[in-house]
Amino acid sequence: MRVALPEAHHQNPLGHLSEHYAPEIVNAAFGFSDVTYRTSKLPTRLFEGARMRTALINGCQLCQNFRVLRDRPDLEHNNGPAPDEAFYAAVNEWRTSPVLSEREKLAIEYAEKVGLDPKALATDEDFWTRYKAALTDDEIVDLAFCVAVWMGLGRVAHVLGLDAVCALPALREVA
Repeated sequence: MRVALPEAHHQNPLGHLSEHYAPEIVNAAFGFSDVTYRTSKLPTRLFEGARMRTALINGCQLCQNFRVLRDRPDLEHNNGPAPDEAFYAAVNEWRTSPVLSEREKLAIEYAEKVGLDPKALATDEDFWTRYKAALTDDEIVDLAFCVAVWMGLGRVAHVLGLDAVCALPALREVA
């Protein structure tokens, strides 16, 4: 941990942060995260593919182990069946995986480009032509803000060391 966290709070470091360190900011961040999970209209596989690619880029172990329908059924993000573990494994090889649809691959590619080279993404006309042919503007905006949440909060969790101590059940207590 990069900030003081009493051992008694190791099972719920997010809750401790929200009460003791910049509570208005931390709770606003949790609110932003919560609303993306509750209101995203993206198909679950597309959503989870982009989320997992973001988690891999961020290096957040907690995020990599998280499964939206398994770990947070209360979030009501149920826009299709839960991906299986073969799906999550395929995210590592998204370019060549036969497990992923073209739309899922584009969402994963988008998340990767945002995470690794957003400046190039802004001017990559080839990508934007393919992306806009496959996703609606509503889906593009939805995914853009979901990736923003995952990128920002996943990086915060990882650099502060929260992913080293936080267990998934603790997430339920924060909500």
